[in-house]
Amino acid sequence: MDHVTIAPSILYVGTPVALLASENPDGTANLAPMSSAWALGQVMVLGLGTEGQTAANLAVRPDLTISFPAPELWPAVERLAPLTGRDPVPASKPGFRYEPDKFAAAGLTPAPSELVGPPGVAECPLWLEATAEVRPGADSTFVVVEARVLRVHADPDIVVPGTQHVDPARWTPLIYNFRHYFGLGGELGHSFRSETPRMWSSAP
Repeated sequence: MDHVTIAPSILYVGTPVALLASENPDGTANLAPMSSAWALGQVMVLGLGTEGQTAANLAVRPDLTISFPAPELWPAVERLAPLTGRDPVPASKPGFRYEPDKFAAAGLTPAPSELVGPPGVAECPLWLEATAEVRPGADSTFVVVEARVLRVHADPDIVVPGTQHVDPARWTPLIYNFRHYFGLGGELGHSFRSETPRMWSSAP
């Protein structure tokens, strides 16, 4: 395979979209889309811009929820994309506008949490309650958040019956791929460590 050297402006090579809910100083919920997230066991590692309201909230109020939308929710995610909970709008966010009620602006419904203050997103088939520890990033433009997951909420339709496992044949995350939205294609196979081999799947 021959390669060429390129210099892309962003490196969103394809990761799931997450909607983060955090608590504003007045007790309301801020909701923000992001795609820099990955899991280490029961910890989600998140990358957040330092000038966003989510980073400001988590620095003093560590509770949050992490909701994963299905592909059909991409229009709601995109409605959130140009909004910010910061007032005034930071100079680093040209084209954004301040919006205090992002759930309503996106047409999404808050789902009550059991262990943390911020709500999850009811329309998302999978959402997590967590508590965060914020660390400085490699430069001043972002922070790294280690979010310890306290509780997982799943639509029963994506759970393997009689187990605690998400059925990967039924759960499809929304993927952010170089600033375009995608779902997953068909299954290619599974890891030798999978606890949900094809024989368990309820899909044909």
